[in-house]
Amino acid sequence: MFWEGEINRQEVTDRFGISIPQASADLGAYRTLAPENIEYSTTKKRYVATGNFSPQLTVPNAERYLAQLRAISDGVITTLDTFMETTPDVAAMPIPSRLVDPIILRALLRAIKSQRSMKIEYQSLNESRPEPMWREITPHAFGWDGLRWHVRAFCHLEFSFKDFVIPRFLSVGPEGAPAKSGLDDEDWNTHFDVVLVPNPRLSLAQKHTIEREYGMSDGKAIVKVRRAMLYYFNKRLRLDVAERQDRPKETPVIVQNRNAYDRELKAVSY
Repeated sequence: MFWEGEINRQEVTDRFGISIPQASADLGAYRTLAPENIEYSTTKKRYVATGNFSPQLTVPNAERYLAQLRAISDGVITTLDTFMETTPDVAAMPIPSRLVDPIILRALLRAIKSQRSMKIEYQSLNESRPEPMWREITPHAFGWDGLRWHVRAFCHLEFSFKDFVIPRFLSVGPEGAPAKSGLDDEDWNTHFDVVLVPNPRLSLAQKHTIEREYGMSDGKAIVKVRRAMLYYFNKRLRLDVAERQDRPKETPVIVQNRNAYDRELKAVSY
């Protein structure tokens, strides 16, 4: 009712697999609970939200609604997987997909669950390794940088925790004894508070709009980021070049604690 503004008994029965009498009883119970929220329209033959409608059973979440809308647009889910009956026309910026082999993903999941290492055939883009090679890793977590999935793992070859892009796995081999635990991954388990503030080159009114847009308190937003994800955070927000190259409207926020932020970035291994 909050998002669609109207509902009928058939939609309730279709969604929840209940009988028409039960749907009528449930709608009647809701009208008793919140008599000012809905009224029956004889012309539409539906219950519609009144001008005084106020959610009683849920807390509306705009981010969740928009995430579902995007997933529908991308073909990941359908409206049957949501509480949406209708959807507006929507377009999401197309991003070339990075194909993940489900067999490889399953092997990674199993290794993480069992806390084991695994052999992998991996195509690195490192100039020193232009050809695929077999290596051993102990995976413990997944990361999403906004464009691609990677697995966070201890590399037995370089003896350090690194990020491995999952679509670059060519094949997987047997599991083995782990070399390190995810608890030993300091960069993964350490968080850094990135303090974002409105670009000082914006007008006062524009700054107030950015504060509201980013949900800032006292003129700043504190974003807790895993240290292992700072590099991707920096790239996605273009914080590495934006302040020097973009106009204020293209860079509405900047990093207030820049010195500490840069030190953390330099300290992380990927």
